[in-house]
Amino acid sequence: MYSLARPLLMSLDAERAHDRALRWLDRAHGLGLQGLLVRPPPALPTSALGLRFPNPVGLAAGLDKNGAHVDALFGLGFGFVEVGTVTPRPQVGNPLPRLFRVADHDAIINRMGFNNDGIDALVRNVERSKHVHSGAQRGILGINIGKNRDTANADALNDYLLCLERAYPLADYIAVNISSPNTAGLRELQEEQSLRRLVSGLRDAQERLSGQHRRRVPLLVKISPDLSDEDIDAIARVFNDLAIDGVIATNTTVSRSEIQSSPLAAEAGGLSGAPLLERSTAILRRLRARLADNIPMIGVGGISSGTDAIAKTAAGAKLVQLYSGLIYRGPRLIRECVDAIHRRTQQASTPTLK
Repeated sequence: MYSLARPLLMSLDAERAHDRALRWLDRAHGLGLQGLLVRPPPALPTSALGLRFPNPVGLAAGLDKNGAHVDALFGLGFGFVEVGTVTPRPQVGNPLPRLFRVADHDAIINRMGFNNDGIDALVRNVERSKHVHSGAQRGILGINIGKNRDTANADALNDYLLCLERAYPLADYIAVNISSPNTAGLRELQEEQSLRRLVSGLRDAQERLSGQHRRRVPLLVKISPDLSDEDIDAIARVFNDLAIDGVIATNTTVSRSEIQSSPLAAEAGGLSGAPLLERSTAILRRLRARLADNIPMIGVGGISSGTDAIAKTAAGAKLVQLYSGLIYRGPRLIRECVDAIHRRTQQASTPTLK
């Protein structure tokens, strides 16, 4: 069914197509027709972050910024869905147009700018979802938090703390976005001392909230693919020292080295999709080698096939996430990635006869 809808969606402005696709998905889910869209992947239970994932393939943040489509997205077969990025107060994001398909490279450029309805709206949406009220969750829900554009970096911790407090009761894990290239100055929070102050403050709040709610919600940080080797080493020191629960590698890139031939290469914003695979996976691999073994990583960036998902797990990812590949390949990519990881797991566990 996606193959039939894809030409129409691709004929529309990218942001309009995004909104329409989510409306269609909600409608199909409400009518019980999602089986026409996708054949759900087989179960592949995966333990990470102290949680049990139905399968290791998730949806990256950015598709459902306001947590308004949680049930329909789980219906596609994701083992986990990450909503957001959400900020304390609503913000409109950057001026239109701000989303571009680089179709000849299976890539997307976005400069959305954390457009969202604010943390209170996201909480209301998630609270209304069947995912919360069914009693038997179909997957793991992550909530990705950020700061408002007009909040100075010196005050950024307050924004993240507010979102953490509000999201904590509903989230299975919380991801801290300090790596979007579309909010001026945000990536400066990845600098070692700034990162140490931010993560330390969030970890203190996490421990307090754990006692208050009698459940510990893992805290992850999402990093940039545009880090130097020295940056990665410094980030690893902070994460190891403060015992962060997990890392998501990576966000979008400002590099255009892989799409120089495209007329869209001059558009500002973060590049995602196939051209990001090698760069993102290299960051994942280097950080994995420097992190403590008990800090799991989620690999995201450029996954367009089951083979790409395997590249992430081979580099050290315990879980993987999709976004741009889903736009170009459709929901069948979820099952393809689950099947590929399952085959690799079986091969790794099969004794070699000598």
